[in-house]
Amino acid sequence: MSDKKTSNEMWGGRFASGPAAIMEAINASIGFDRKLYAQDIRGSLAHSEMLAEQGIISAADQKLVAHGLNTILREIEDGSFVFSTAREDIHMNIEARLAELVGPAAGRLHTARSRNDQVAVDFRLWVKEELQGTAEALKRLLAAFLVRAEEHAATVMPGFTHLQTAQPVTFGHHCMAYVEMFGRDLSRVRDAIERLDESPLGAAALAGTGFPIDRKKTATALGFREPTRNSIDSVSDRDFALEFLSVAAICASHLSRLAEEIVIWSTPQFGFVRLSDSFSTGSSIMPQKKNPDAAELIRAKTGRVNGHLVGLLTVMKGLPLAYSKDMQEDKEAVFDAAEALDLMLAAMTGMVTDMAVNKDAMRKAAGAGYSTATDLADWLVRVLGIPFREAHHVTGRAVALAEERRVGLEKLGLEDLQAIHPGITGDVFSVLSVRNSVKSRSSFGGTAPSEVRRQIRYWKKRIARA
Repeated sequence: MSDKKTSNEMWGGRFASGPAAIMEAINASIGFDRKLYAQDIRGSLAHSEMLAEQGIISAADQKLVAHGLNTILREIEDGSFVFSTAREDIHMNIEARLAELVGPAAGRLHTARSRNDQVAVDFRLWVKEELQGTAEALKRLLAAFLVRAEEHAATVMPGFTHLQTAQPVTFGHHCMAYVEMFGRDLSRVRDAIERLDESPLGAAALAGTGFPIDRKKTATALGFREPTRNSIDSVSDRDFALEFLSVAAICASHLSRLAEEIVIWSTPQFGFVRLSDSFSTGSSIMPQKKNPDAAELIRAKTGRVNGHLVGLLTVMKGLPLAYSKDMQEDKEAVFDAAEALDLMLAAMTGMVTDMAVNKDAMRKAAGAGYSTATDLADWLVRVLGIPFREAHHVTGRAVALAEERRVGLEKLGLEDLQAIHPGITGDVFSVLSVRNSVKSRSSFGGTAPSEVRRQIRYWKKRIARA
């Protein structure tokens, strides 16, 4: 048996050269961290400029380094740069190419810097930029909801608890519930940016450096509020990545809830909304089918985002300070979750903008299931002054009678209602219609069209300031 065959049997066909091939495969991150190329070059440019200003490297060397880095940036963006797995990561790939371009000056770039603080600053920059993009995507979704809410401020629909008809609301009010939810997501994004807005560059491997660097200068050059204040934490912290995933998971869960409602609403049994062909697919065998695939995929991708959060929490939970190679596993989770969330937000904004609302189906369903029963109970308390629990009992008897006769509450005769409670007058019918029920809910944050419009005005101003 040849040595090559023995090696293949021991290590497997993909790792023909044995341990060296396995180590290269498990150690290399260039397959995914190449996404950080622009941030890596930005960080290196800021670092080199600071080194030159501090007299740590010469101005001539800094000029060569800057020229080389800008050349590499063009090469990567035009697709001519050759990435090497043997060079492990984006930092070493760029550094090796820089040496080819400018010679010994390239080696001076890494003065007062480690790959530990280099990757930390690259990754923070990337996450910060991604969060800024997420904020803009959320603002577009909020704007789309405000348009639909304004259109349908008075469009009645059933409100549900336990997915059972509860009380009539307006579709505009239902839309504004999601405005509140996604508005909180936007707030969480802003908070996350505020917390991560510190530069770890200059922390070096973990203990700082003896060179007279100016960390405030590099922080400002990279758009950070200030430098981090502890060199150990600077290189071992991945809170910002965990917070990004946490924000993404909460937002994805909100998107998934909305997606589920769209799936339900678009069924023939509900018929509340209809998605265009842009966000639907047909069946390969059933010609009548129109499937809400975009909504279903949003619902599914939430599991992917949630999984990445749990995965990175698990990676980080037992790591001693400062840097450990385990932390290389942070990027794929964040990159994939970010891509999924970007797509989910874009797809949902498209669906909210695009979907046709069936007002008649909503109005018909709003009156089903004795949805104005609470209005009857409230009327008994407000007008007759009886305790709510007694009013609840009286209303229950009225509902039972309506069920027996297979009619709505508003179709019962006054004499029927007076047989249940003699104090009931004809005025009660003013609250038993769906439209009057909705109109009466004018408390702050209620479903009355006037209140919905007030909340729309508030959110328009708030988003304009965001």
